[in-house]
Amino acid sequence: MKLGIIGLGKMGANLALQALEKNIHVVGKARSKKPELEEKGIKIVENYTDFVSFLDKPRIIYLSLPAGYTVDSVLQEVCHFLEKGDVIMDGGNSFYLDSIKREKELWQKGIYFLDCGTSGGLQGARHGGCFMIGGRDNGVKIVEPILKKLALNEDAYIHTGGPGSGHFVKLVHNGIEFGMLQAIGEGLALLRQSNFELDLAQIFKNWSNGSVIRSWLVELMEQGLREGPNFQKIESYIEDTGEVDWLIQEAINKEIPIPVISQSVMELFKSRTKESDTYKAIALMRHGFGGHPFGKDEHISNERKTSRIYKI
Repeated sequence: MKLGIIGLGKMGANLALQALEKNIHVVGKARSKKPELEEKGIKIVENYTDFVSFLDKPRIIYLSLPAGYTVDSVLQEVCHFLEKGDVIMDGGNSFYLDSIKREKELWQKGIYFLDCGTSGGLQGARHGGCFMIGGRDNGVKIVEPILKKLALNEDAYIHTGGPGSGHFVKLVHNGIEFGMLQAIGEGLALLRQSNFELDLAQIFKNWSNGSVIRSWLVELMEQGLREGPNFQKIESYIEDTGEVDWLIQEAINKEIPIPVISQSVMELFKSRTKESDTYKAIALMRHGFGGHPFGKDEHISNERKTSRIYKI
């Protein structure tokens, strides 16, 4: 098996390393040299001619790029080197209507474009992710053997349906994630401000073992409290790339009430103007699963404005 990965940031690099360990030959294309990946056996190239020539037909390419115009720019460039039957997966958090549009344009050239919702954070990319893939059946069948190898287990891979469905399902997933983060953060704030002397890390460890609310986020909360930065010094300001805002707009258009998810986004906005244990806890968990920064980040802030092309 051979896989091409365009974009070797934190997610793309970890996915490449996992693929290599599972006997998938990887060629990567990035804007800068990656000696730490080349030392592990990942082939890094600087141009699309070398990139494409390394791959067997039908070529399988995974994009690990920020959503928005970057995806369109890369698609324009790489398509000149591809042929009918080749497959491109967008593994980022693109807006699902953008993905539908891109799929139509590439299919006119006979190239499969698949929207691949990818979850599991950095740990999932490195050791076994969760994939929600949308697109034409024949294209999906080409990439299935690779994605099933890279998935945590057989249930961590699903073909959700036609073009756009993978990124739509991932969008809903991200909305649920926001609601869960908010609830856990509020619980942490209540525990910290109680009249009891509580071992918070131990409590979250307890909740990770057999409780109704056991989850990876609860585990990350425990890990962050034990191993993370001094909780008092964590900035409450939470950055995000804005995808869950799209979900709220979708719900309004369809008149579907989603008060918990909507309020979690409002609380995220408030984190940028107000100090709170709740927001610090959310920042700690987000850093745990995705390496998201503490405090302001100009690059991520800009992504909120540029990551969606299609306007409703």
